[in-house]
Amino acid sequence: MPFEMPVEKWSSTVNRVSLGATSAEGGTRDKTIDIGGSTSLPFLHFEGETPNRPVIAMEVLDTEPTDWTETLSAPFAGVLGDPAAWAKKCVEEFGAEMICLRLWGAHPDRKNTGPDEAAKVVKSVLEAVKVPLIIWGCGQADKDNEIMPRASEAAAGENCLLGTASQDNYKTITAACLADGHKLITEAPIDINIQKQVNILVTEMGLDVSRIVMYQSTGGLGYGMEYAYSIMERTRLAALGGDKMLSMPMLAVVGAEAWKAKEAKVSEAEAPQFGSSAERGPLWEATTANCFLNGGTDLVIMWHPKAVDLIRRTLDGLMKK
Repeated sequence: MPFEMPVEKWSSTVNRVSLGATSAEGGTRDKTIDIGGSTSLPFLHFEGETPNRPVIAMEVLDTEPTDWTETLSAPFAGVLGDPAAWAKKCVEEFGAEMICLRLWGAHPDRKNTGPDEAAKVVKSVLEAVKVPLIIWGCGQADKDNEIMPRASEAAAGENCLLGTASQDNYKTITAACLADGHKLITEAPIDINIQKQVNILVTEMGLDVSRIVMYQSTGGLGYGMEYAYSIMERTRLAALGGDKMLSMPMLAVVGAEAWKAKEAKVSEAEAPQFGSSAERGPLWEATTANCFLNGGTDLVIMWHPKAVDLIRRTLDGLMKK
């Protein structure tokens, strides 16, 4: 009896979002990057199209991290205190397709840097690299409302991706995106209903759905991964089923979450049974990224170059039809 592959056909498509602006578009990037556009669940090429390969961005902090392990900091020796040089190394040496600049030092519990410093570091990174840029705040609502408009203005015309707009703190950053021609990250806890509500709120301010990328906060491998994966998959299924307020591409913050796990960062002296820390940490990050990509993520933000290389090679295989 012949076997017939069961094929699911979907009624809708994940939105396509374009990031970056070339000189012809009023910016200074060498190229633009499109994410989204899929007509099926991830990598099921026999069911639909995946026109845009998922993108790997590498994260750069505006202030030298003080809590990174030797395994994590060693590849960036000499540049961790210079965001522009750090970004340049990520692009030229490690092949980053995008840079995520996190204004980490602006947090009141860290260096409490202000809008001028935020604008200055954004400009320096834009000058150092010509790939599209993600600009992410410090994570403290009041401070982000202070620094993000200036950061947005400093990158006006470059079609960056700004983060993040949450249910309780979305108006200022949405207004900045509208004023300066950027795209927006909408953030929710791992909750599909809150994610949808944030998307509705920002569109009610006049931001088109084609300018939104969704981010549902997650953990690293082993820390609620099954639940996070299931919510991502439900979100993608909703998009393919025609829910216009959940049809945006998704991103995942992989590096920062994966390296919180003790399994990734604990030293060999503390836990010899865990094996080599030089291999374990990058593998933990890469496996986390792989899970999210198979859950429907279109953009992963990563830290360690070994993990980036593993995911790049994984995508080479997954994108073969």
